[in-house]
Amino acid sequence: MTEFILRSNRVVMPEGVAPASIWVRNGSIHSIQPSFSASIPEINLHNLVLMPGIVDTHVHINEPGRTNWEGFDTATRAAIAGGITTMVEMPLNASPVTTTREAFASKLAATKNQLHCDCGFWGGIIPGNEQEIQPLAAAGVLGFKAFLTHSGIDEFPQVSEDDLRKAMPIIKSCGLPLLVHAELDDELHHLQAGTTSYMQYLASRPPEWEENAVRMMIALAAETNCHVHIVHLSAASCIPLIRDAKNNGIPITTETAQHYLFFNAENIRTGATAFKCAPPIREKTNNEQLWQALQAGIIDFVATDHSPAPPNLKATDSGDFSKAWGGIASLQLALPALWTAARNRNCTLTQIATWLCDKPAQLAQLRKGRIAPGYAADFTVWDPEEFFTVTAEQLYHRHKLTPYQDQTLYGVVKETWLNGKRIFHNGKFQHPATGQVILA
Repeated sequence: MTEFILRSNRVVMPEGVAPASIWVRNGSIHSIQPSFSASIPEINLHNLVLMPGIVDTHVHINEPGRTNWEGFDTATRAAIAGGITTMVEMPLNASPVTTTREAFASKLAATKNQLHCDCGFWGGIIPGNEQEIQPLAAAGVLGFKAFLTHSGIDEFPQVSEDDLRKAMPIIKSCGLPLLVHAELDDELHHLQAGTTSYMQYLASRPPEWEENAVRMMIALAAETNCHVHIVHLSAASCIPLIRDAKNNGIPITTETAQHYLFFNAENIRTGATAFKCAPPIREKTNNEQLWQALQAGIIDFVATDHSPAPPNLKATDSGDFSKAWGGIASLQLALPALWTAARNRNCTLTQIATWLCDKPAQLAQLRKGRIAPGYAADFTVWDPEEFFTVTAEQLYHRHKLTPYQDQTLYGVVKETWLNGKRIFHNGKFQHPATGQVILA
């Protein structure tokens, strides 16, 4: 159908949740009314929630080069099953890393006939590649990503303050954001080999690493006027710094991740390397402050940082945090993980749509993420009252190891619509490989 009406008693719009009918035409939202008398097909979703399609701007897909870790086919299937209609893929973990225009071309070639959701891409900033920024921007990347500490991938080394001073004015001139993994390590903290204690791993990456990195990025954002986005904020001690910077008009935004809002360090067992990520999952008091900052708008949104790896790289047999790959597989669970924690804090469906849809789309400068005329007809249809227990068999991403295993989560995705086409319905894919590459 190129033209139809979607109706629900619970449509999540920027102004709130209300019964509404959405007129979809040629893949976009044409208009919204309480009801239409037009003689075109209507689909009534009754009391299911009709929300914008989720936009996840922090996903590691790892193809080409490390497709045994994850790939476009498996990742975008998991995304669609979880109500994610658009993702933006990170420039590292693949090989080659996306730090040159040629590497970006190989990345785009790898997507052919594999995308089940729409997919955009971040370019990478590493020492000495500032001459690649404009070619990558011209080729269509949506922004750039840099690490201030070792990324875990030798082909993607960390940048210095001097490197950023060279890169940021060019990124600013392209009108794109700079995303930053904000940890500045030191020589005082390290993790001993053979460590199976999660609390020892936590102590090896203290909040000061994030604080020092955020201070540096705020200063550089003020100096260059380049939009800086802090990814996966973990340390609540950074919140006052970000709040004050925003109040002073410095162009800075930030995200946190579902796992920092759902889990607490005190409950992570010895040897449970499925929970290892960087920055680490911190204590309950810290994570409650993250919630407060998210609800206050200081933290802009939530993204998964889906970063899976083969189980042997997670050192599950030994439980050795010093050897385990740092990354959490969670892409398909973005909505229920956040909603399960949020419903206990009386958060609204409008807030969920802001955090998962609207604000991430704004970072990537996409006309997606909200139910409004002129926006993409991307929708997540879900039941917030229904719950399920996470099992490996439910998950579509390549490797099933996740800290959410056996968790009971609220929020079941019933349908996913992409550009006006229903491609996932009651657990079945209806129109596979209809996702599109998004270029700036």
